[in-house]
Amino acid sequence: MALYFIQNGAAAGAAAPVAVTTGTAIKTMLQVKPSSTVVGKIIEWGISFDGSAAATPIKVELCETSGAATVTASVAADITKLDGNALAGGDPTTNLIQVGTSATGYTASNEGTPGTVREWDLQYIAPTNQYIKQYPLGREPVIQVDKFARIRVTAGAAVNAYCYMIVEV
Repeated sequence: MALYFIQNGAAAGAAAPVAVTTGTAIKTMLQVKPSSTVVGKIIEWGISFDGSAAATPIKVELCETSGAATVTASVAADITKLDGNALAGGDPTTNLIQVGTSATGYTASNEGTPGTVREWDLQYIAPTNQYIKQYPLGREPVIQVDKFARIRVTAGAAVNAYCYMIVEV
């Protein structure tokens, strides 16, 4: 098993990662799909917003769906290897994490049909705030084979957001 950090945007380079707008309709900010031969565990996830004034809280959910959103595809460089197993394992996109516009990626342009939804965490988070959840060992949500983990938001007024998942596959 190896640990990976996956964020809602391209990996940082000379500049900081670009925050993504929430919009005002439901929007998948980050979607993760393990390969068809492994399950994934979400060890931790988080989200933060850059609102400058307190306003109506943003509905935020971490869930599993049976259908994919259409996303900007992550690439191998966007998936950070967090431990020795990950570092020794080579490119995670070849055998552990599927990438593509209907697999692992960020900033949905189309929510698609989510199908069956299993909620793992639901929060109202102020647009000036952040939320981090680290699961106790042995109690992590498991992404089933051929399913998608998503961080979805519904905001009353658009703000920018960073979000991430730490996934063990």
